[in-house]
Amino acid sequence: MKATETLKHEHQIVLLILGAAERAAQRASVTGKVRAAEVGKMVEFFQNFVDRCHHAKEERHLFPKVEERGEANAKGTIRLLLAEHDVGRQWVKALTVALPLARKGDAAAVSVLASALKGYAALLRSHIDREDNGLFPLADRLLTPQDARALVKAFDQIEAEEIGEGVHEKYHQLAHELAEH
Repeated sequence: MKATETLKHEHQIVLLILGAAERAAQRASVTGKVRAAEVGKMVEFFQNFVDRCHHAKEERHLFPKVEERGEANAKGTIRLLLAEHDVGRQWVKALTVALPLARKGDAAAVSVLASALKGYAALLRSHIDREDNGLFPLADRLLTPQDARALVKAFDQIEAEEIGEGVHEKYHQLAHELAEH
């Protein structure tokens, strides 16, 4: 499997959680309450699967290799994607701050939480589309077979050493569970 295929597959898992996040935001907006345990699992997923695993693969390995092999417009695209990663981290930080207060019934925190879930989901949907339909096809054209093998190995190393054995699969299962709610 190519490195970009791995990342696209991870995007599909992320999209499942984003659907659940959008539904949680809608419920919170309508009812003024949150399912704190469910949202807590989403936040954990965003912090660990999306940022520590998926974004780490892109930021440490794919993006630098594409820039090394790339053309001028690849650098601008990568700068935009990196900026979106940072905005995503800000949305997740807002969630981590709002969640404990929302759990206690604080109406303002529930509103912030709903907005942050919506904002994060909208950002990532656009971001995923930009990567899947822009950067990844470019990467597939630019990267050598040796680059591709090295990326897959580096991705596996991130999963094993930084995320932990079996944790990647745990988040896949969580995504499917939350997608059903």
